[in-house]
Amino acid sequence: MTLTEPAAARPLTARDPRLAPWRAFLLAHARVSRRLDEELRAEHDLSFAEYDALLTIAQAPERRIRMGLLAEEVLLSKSGVTRLIDRLVHDGLVERSACLADARGAEAVLTSRGLDRLRAASQTHLRGISEHFLAVMDDVSLETLERSMTAVARQAGPGQGDPGACVTDIADLPTPIAD
Repeated sequence: MTLTEPAAARPLTARDPRLAPWRAFLLAHARVSRRLDEELRAEHDLSFAEYDALLTIAQAPERRIRMGLLAEEVLLSKSGVTRLIDRLVHDGLVERSACLADARGAEAVLTSRGLDRLRAASQTHLRGISEHFLAVMDDVSLETLERSMTAVARQAGPGQGDPGACVTDIADLPTPIAD
């Protein structure tokens, strides 16, 4: 085997040491996600899933997105995203609207209140990323991880989002649209 041969070229078994990075990834993702969720709930009464949905809607053109596309972006089923949006509508953070391009479809539209809540929660979220993720990574590790995870995402198939084009800071979003 050469150093450039992909790890997948050899058959995988349940005790294969190559599974260690996969298990470490799953463990790190679960723990960091749980911590981010706990912090967002404690400080802003928002779950991580709700924050992610608000951010996804805020990043969409005109701060509106079709429900099916939102489900893809936040990795929930269509029924799961419907329940999530129901909670956000109840809280006045999102409105449901007929799709501008196709009245048969529904869109989630971010309200001014939702944008304000997202901006406030973004400070907690970014602090959490800094404390639970960036604090243990040096620049070389970050570059390697980004390159590796981008390759994994590409190998897994097409998706709506591109990791290189992701807005991570709510301050990078356009100014609020007029109500």
